[in-house]
Amino acid sequence: MNNPHSEETLKMTALHGLQVSLGGRMVPFAGYEMAVSFPLGVLGEHKHTRAAAGLFDVSHMGQVRLHGDDRAKALETLLPADIENLTPGAMRYSQLTNDSGGIIDDLIVTNGGDYLFLVVNGANKDGDLAHMRAALPAGIEIEHRTEDALLALQGPGAAAVMTRLAPGSEKLVFMTAASVRIAGVDCHVSRAGYTGEDGFEISLPGTQAEDVARLLLAERSVEAIGLGARDSLRLEAGLCLHGHDIDTATTPIEAGLTWSIQKRRRAEGGFPGADIIQAQLRDGPERKRVGILPEGRAPAREGTEVVDENGAVIGAISSGGFGPTLGGPVAMGYVTAEQAKIDTQLGLMVRGKNLPARVAKMPFVPAGYFRG
Repeated sequence: MNNPHSEETLKMTALHGLQVSLGGRMVPFAGYEMAVSFPLGVLGEHKHTRAAAGLFDVSHMGQVRLHGDDRAKALETLLPADIENLTPGAMRYSQLTNDSGGIIDDLIVTNGGDYLFLVVNGANKDGDLAHMRAALPAGIEIEHRTEDALLALQGPGAAAVMTRLAPGSEKLVFMTAASVRIAGVDCHVSRAGYTGEDGFEISLPGTQAEDVARLLLAERSVEAIGLGARDSLRLEAGLCLHGHDIDTATTPIEAGLTWSIQKRRRAEGGFPGADIIQAQLRDGPERKRVGILPEGRAPAREGTEVVDENGAVIGAISSGGFGPTLGGPVAMGYVTAEQAKIDTQLGLMVRGKNLPARVAKMPFVPAGYFRG
C-alpha cells in the first residue's frame, strides 16, 4: 500500500471526510490518503462484500473522456482491443501497450455514445494522460474528469440496492453502462467492478458524491469497505493489479489476458508491440501467469521464488496473501510455460523453506457477474 508520496503531498478524494468520520484507517495510496480498512476490519469487510454489498471509494482512479471524429480508430493505435465495433453502452477491458508489448497500464473503455469513457489506474493516470496526449492526433480531445468521483458497490446484494435507488440500472448486464439518476443526481453507472462479484461502478460529480455514498450506506446490506479487502477480493477473483501482476515488461499473452484481444486486432495488429504479441499468440509465451495454492497455512507474498520439483527457480509470486473466502493462502505468479499446467506441483521458498504448492485454476472463487 506504500507509495513514494510524502504525507504533505497526498491528495484527498471527495469522500475523504466521510471515510474519516466512519473510522477509516487512513494510509497513503496512489498519491492519495485513503482508508485501508474500517472498524469492521479487512476480514469482516471481505466476507461482507461476498455475502451482501460493500461500498468502495475508488475516486483515485483516472476518469477520461475522448471526443472527436475517429476517436475509436485513434485509440486502437494505442491498445489491442476492438474499439471500433464497441456498441453504445458496451465496455471493454484492455491495455495500453509499449513497443515491446509490455503493459503501460490496464483500463476499461466504454462507448458513451458521443465520446469514449476511459477508467485508468490512479497511480498511472498522469503517465497515461501524457502518453495519450503525445500519441493521439490533434483532432482528439482528451478530457480529464478531475472533479468527478467514482464509487463501487459490489456484492450479491448490490443489484437489489441499485434497483431501489437507481431505477433502470437493473437492466444493465455485466460490462454495460448507462446514464442513471440516483436521488436526483446524474450518474454514469456501469455493471462492473474488481471483486469478482456482481456490482456497479458509479461516476458522479465529486460535489454530490458524499450525499450519494451516505444514501447507499443507509441501506442495511451496505458497509464501507477499504483498500485491504479490495485487494484480497480481487486476488481471490484472479484479477491483475498493475505494478504487481502486470507491468511494462509483461505482455497480455504472458499475463493470461489473451481473451481481451479480439479476433480482428489479433490479425490486423496496428498497436504498439503487435509483432511481439502476435508471435506469442502464434508460438506461445515462454512464461505464464498462473494461480497458485500453497499447502498449509503460510502465505506466499509478492517476490517469493517459485521452484520446480528439483528445486530450480522457475518464476516468482506476483500477488499473494490470505483468501478469506477460501480460508487459506492464495497466490498468483509467473512460471515457465512448461510448468503452467493445472495441478503441477511447485515449491515456494518462504523464509528459507521450500513449501509445497500447486498450480490452480483461476478464479479461486466462482465469479458472480450478472450476464442476464
